[in-house]
Amino acid sequence: MADNLRFRVVEEAFKKHALDVKAPAERPSEYFGKYVFNKEKMYRYLPKSVYDKMIDVIDNGASLDRSIADAVADGMKKWALEMGVTHYTHWFQPLTEGTAEKHDAFVEHDGKGGMIEKFSGKLLVQQEPDASSFPNGGIRNTFEARGYSAWDPTSPVFIIDDTLCIPTIFIAYTGEALDYKAPLLRALHAVGKAATDVCQYFYDDVTKVQVNLGWEQEYFLVDEGLYSARPDLLMTGRTLMGHESAKNQQMDDHYFGTIPDRVVAFMKDLEIQALELAIPCKTRHNEVAPNQFELAPIFEECNLAVDHNMLLMSLMKKVARKHGFRVLLHEKPFDGINGSGKHNNWSLSADNGELLHAPGKTPEDNLRFVTFIVETLMAVYKHNGLLKASIMSATNAHRLGGNEAPPAIISSFLGTQLTELLDKIEKGEKSEVKGKKNMEIDIPQIPDLIVDNTDRNRTSPFAFTGNRFEFRAPGSSVNCASAMIALNAAMAEALNSFKLRVDAKIAKGTDKIQAILEVLKDDVKTCKPIRFDGNGYSEEWVKEAAKRGLDVEKSCPVIFEHYLDESSIKMFESTKVMNKKELEARNEVKWETYVKTVQIEARVLGDLAMNHIIPVATHYQSKLIKNVQGMKDVFSQERAERLSIRNMKLIEEIAERTEKIEQLVEDLTEARRVANRIEDIHQRAIAYHDTVCPHMEAIRKQIDKLELIVEDGLWTLPKYRELLFIR
Repeated sequence: MADNLRFRVVEEAFKKHALDVKAPAERPSEYFGKYVFNKEKMYRYLPKSVYDKMIDVIDNGASLDRSIADAVADGMKKWALEMGVTHYTHWFQPLTEGTAEKHDAFVEHDGKGGMIEKFSGKLLVQQEPDASSFPNGGIRNTFEARGYSAWDPTSPVFIIDDTLCIPTIFIAYTGEALDYKAPLLRALHAVGKAATDVCQYFYDDVTKVQVNLGWEQEYFLVDEGLYSARPDLLMTGRTLMGHESAKNQQMDDHYFGTIPDRVVAFMKDLEIQALELAIPCKTRHNEVAPNQFELAPIFEECNLAVDHNMLLMSLMKKVARKHGFRVLLHEKPFDGINGSGKHNNWSLSADNGELLHAPGKTPEDNLRFVTFIVETLMAVYKHNGLLKASIMSATNAHRLGGNEAPPAIISSFLGTQLTELLDKIEKGEKSEVKGKKNMEIDIPQIPDLIVDNTDRNRTSPFAFTGNRFEFRAPGSSVNCASAMIALNAAMAEALNSFKLRVDAKIAKGTDKIQAILEVLKDDVKTCKPIRFDGNGYSEEWVKEAAKRGLDVEKSCPVIFEHYLDESSIKMFESTKVMNKKELEARNEVKWETYVKTVQIEARVLGDLAMNHIIPVATHYQSKLIKNVQGMKDVFSQERAERLSIRNMKLIEEIAERTEKIEQLVEDLTEARRVANRIEDIHQRAIAYHDTVCPHMEAIRKQIDKLELIVEDGLWTLPKYRELLFIR
C-alpha cells in the first residue's frame, strides 16, 4: 500500500480543476465596499446629525460621543439585516498574529414569548471577551478573566457571511493593551501630532498628518491533497525536511511569468471578495520561487491597511480551499528557495496634500523633504535593534538573510544622489548635483534635489524608494502592526526631539531656517552609521555593521530583549504608546511563542523521523538485502559480489544514516527535556534556540540524504518537485 500512497495523493491533486469564477457584471468600482458600512452607507442609514459627528470622529480624530451610539447601532443593524446578517461580533487582533471573534445573534426576548432583532449602542461600543484565554504575558492570571473589546470607529464595520464584524481594540480589565490595534492607534496619534508640529515650520495650513501603509503580501500555493499528505506542513506551516528539486528557481522563469490558469481563477475569486470588503487590490504576479505569488493593494491609512491585511490573510485561506489549494503564509515553507515577506511601504502625508518624504517645487518643500528623511533615519538608527525585534519571529528567522530577503541587520539604502545630498549637508557645502530631474532651491546649504535618480538595493531592509520608505524585513505571516508600532513610535520621538532642539535655537535668536539646518547637520552626522548602499549579504557588511554599533545578533530570543532596552522603554513611554508593564508582558508572549513554535516543530520532526522516514528507509534496505542474497543464488560468488557493490554501499549508507537519525532524535528529545525544566521563559527560549534547533537541522540533513537514496515509490511524503509545481 505504501508503494502507491504518494502517487495516489499526487494524482488526486492534479485532477482538481480550477473553479470557473466569473466576476460580477458590474465594474469593480461599482461593487467596491459592498459589504462595508462606509461613509456612503452611514449617510443613508444614520440621522444627519449623527452622520456629521461620526465623520468628525473618522476624519478629524474627534472623541466619540457615546450618546450617538444607539443611533449608529440602529443604522448598522438596519443595513445588516437587509444584507441577510443574523449575528455580530467584535473583531480584534490579540497577540496570536491572527484575529479573534465571538459571534452573538441579533435576538432578545420580546417579553411576549417571542424574539426580536436587537442591537444597542452598548453592544456596539463594548464587549467582554475572556482575557485570560489569550496571550497576555502575565498581565492577567488565569482566574482573572475579565477583558474588554472596544469599538474602533475609524475602521469601518464589515460583513463576512452572516456576521457583522466590528473592528475593536482589546484591553485588560486593568487597562493594559492585549492586542496590536490599541498601541498602533496610540503610535499613529503620537507620530501624527509630532509630524504636524514639525510641518508647521514649513506650512501654516497643515493641521493633520496621516501615516500611509502599502503592504505587499507574498505567499505560496500548494495542492490541498499534497498539503494533507505532509504532516509537517499541516502542523507547522513549513516543510521540516525535503531535498531541493533539480529545478526550482534557478532559471528565473517563474518571476513575472504567465500565471497558471488555476491560480488566476483563485486570484480572481480572491480579488472580487476582497474588493467587496473595500480592500483595494491593485497588483498580482508570480514571485521568484515556484508556486510563490504576490498581492498588493493601493496605499491606505495605516490602521485601515493593517485591518485589511489581517482580513485578507483570513480570506486567502478560505478562498484557496475552494480552488483545491492551501495557502502557505509561513516565511520559509521550503528550504533553498525564496521565502515570503510582507514589505511595508510607509510614508507620511499632510492634509494640505504634501507627501512629506517627497521632494517638492519650492525651497520650503525641499527643506521639509530633507527634514523628514533625516529624522526618519534618526529614528531607525537609534532604535535599529528594536525595529529588528519588531519583525523577528521563529518563522521569519528562517527567511532573513537568504534568497533575496534582507539581512537581519537593519540599515537604510538611500541611493547615490540622496547620499551625496546628506553628505553635503553634513559638511555645510553647496554643490550642483546632476540627474534626470533637477529642482532649483534657494537655500545655499542644500543642493538641487534629484527624484528617482538611483537604482534599488534588494538587500536593504529599509530602503528609500522615491517618496516613501520600504520596510522589507517584516514576515509574510505576521501582523504588520508590530513593525508599524515600533517605527511610528520611534519616528514620533525623533520628530519631538528635532522640534525641541530647533525651538531652543530659535528662542536664543537663531533664524528659523538656520536653526533647522544646524539641527539637521548634527542629525545627519549622528545617524550616518545606519546608511548603507552596499551588499547586505556580504560577510564584510556584518563586520562593518558591528563596528558601526548596529545590532548584528542572530538569536531570535536575544533580539527580543531590545523591547526592554532603556532607550526603548523611554521612547514608548514618552510617546504614550506602551508602558513598561505592557512591554514586559509582550516580551513574555514573544518568548513563549518562540518556545512553543520550535517545540511543536521538534516534536513533529521527531515523530516523522521515527515513524515515517526510518521505517521506509529500512524497508528499502531490506529489499536491497534480499536482492544481494538473491544474486548469490543466481550468480557465482565472485560475480554476485561484483554486481552487488552498489547495493551494498546503499545498505551501509542507509544503516549509517538511520543510526544517526535515531541518535539525533534521542538527543533532540533530551535537549527539549532539559530546556523545559528551565523556569524562566526568557532563558528557556534561548535554550531552545541554542540546543534544540541545531539538532533539528542535523536530523534534516540526514533525512534529505535518505530521500535521494530510497526508492521513489516507497517514499510516502510528497517531494519538493511535486509540491512546487502547480499543474
